[in-house]
Amino acid sequence: MMSSPDGFGRFPDDFVWGTATASYQIEGAVSAAGRGASIWDTFSHTPGKVADGHTGDVACDHYHRYAEDVRLMADLGLKAYRFSIAWPRIQPTGAGPVNAEGLGFYDRLVDELLGRGIAPYATLYHWDLPQALEDLGGWTERDTAFRFADYALAVHDRLGDRIRTWTTLNEPWVSAFLGYCSGVHAPGRRSPAAGFRAAHHLLLGHGLAASALRSAGAAELALTLNLGTILGEDEEAVARVDALLNRQFLDPALRGRYPEEVLEIAAGHGGLDHIRDGDLAVINQPIDLLGVNYYCPTTVSRSPGEPANPDYPGTEDIRFVPPTGPVTSMGWPIEPASLETLLVRLSRDYPEVGLLITENGAAFEDGVTDDETGAGRVHDPERIAFLDGHLRAAHAAIAAGADLRGYLVWSLLDNFEWAYGYHKRFGIVYVDFSTQRRLPKDSALWYREVIQRNGLQGE
Repeated sequence: MMSSPDGFGRFPDDFVWGTATASYQIEGAVSAAGRGASIWDTFSHTPGKVADGHTGDVACDHYHRYAEDVRLMADLGLKAYRFSIAWPRIQPTGAGPVNAEGLGFYDRLVDELLGRGIAPYATLYHWDLPQALEDLGGWTERDTAFRFADYALAVHDRLGDRIRTWTTLNEPWVSAFLGYCSGVHAPGRRSPAAGFRAAHHLLLGHGLAASALRSAGAAELALTLNLGTILGEDEEAVARVDALLNRQFLDPALRGRYPEEVLEIAAGHGGLDHIRDGDLAVINQPIDLLGVNYYCPTTVSRSPGEPANPDYPGTEDIRFVPPTGPVTSMGWPIEPASLETLLVRLSRDYPEVGLLITENGAAFEDGVTDDETGAGRVHDPERIAFLDGHLRAAHAAIAAGADLRGYLVWSLLDNFEWAYGYHKRFGIVYVDFSTQRRLPKDSALWYREVIQRNGLQGE
């Protein structure tokens, strides 16, 4: 564990400061250099699936503007950049020969980052499954896990000499349950049984990939989960939702077992025949970092007769309580103290793995205003307050013993926000999607000062 922070608001000397993005949300260039179709290409082009018919066809055009974006990162003093690699760029059909041109883009990006002193943190899967694999069943099919491990090894073979930290999956709960259960994300399927099957095969893919990467000499391995503190007075309701959101992924990956509540619920939704002998040993690979994507807590209460939440099969008789205090433009409650609670809990329950906040941020209604230079400014005091509050919670968690090693803001750029299209802006850099002009928001300038100080200002 790192040494305690020195002085008020100061973080450990080796604390990592950075930002994060995802391939489909920023790259665009969906047909460039032999890239194949992903499930998000198909989903976003399906009428009614994404707000106003928005797609990621162009997004932030990062594929062509990556050098400009890396210069922005350097200007902000970022020490790390977490990006995801688009599987369809590397294997257009999800299997078979590697597309050298697709890998070439990431070659150039990594070299640009290293040339400016920014550590590349690669995520191998951030939801853009090759459509050809979905046509064969996607993550509900066991074979997809093995294809994922092959892909991971192919990427490492090309980039492993320059990338130290490798994350297998981003938020498998979202991939499985929003993608295959409630259907609000790609591929848009609606089956609780498919959700549980997909969740298991995603975890199996993580284990297979982690084992292959370790054998190939990967220096640092990570798994990133969307995790949250579950609040409420009814202990059974809290425990059930915690099992479905948090422990369904934490316990197999870090303990080699599923929570009993999850097995019981999954058994009632299609059975457990997809879990085979030896799977949990494969999933339970040693990792160096647990990526924590945190946005808000979830509050639940006992409510007899309440139907199950579509995103959480097995939550009959549980009410998901709407927020009563301040919220972001996503409608998510702003409660930084829950981040401290979560980080301390993770280091207590899973002390063998270090923690990295791989996403934390907020969407607000941002707009450009004129300033005396004529260049324009984006004043976003709500986002600054959000980030400041959550960094104070992170600092308090370190002081309380959490092994937290870094913080990556979500996100560097305003981007394609999945089913919300371009209506929700999470970036610390404003993007005018009609011109692709980038403009650092006040929050970006504030964050640059935080990084320079390696800490927060006093009260």
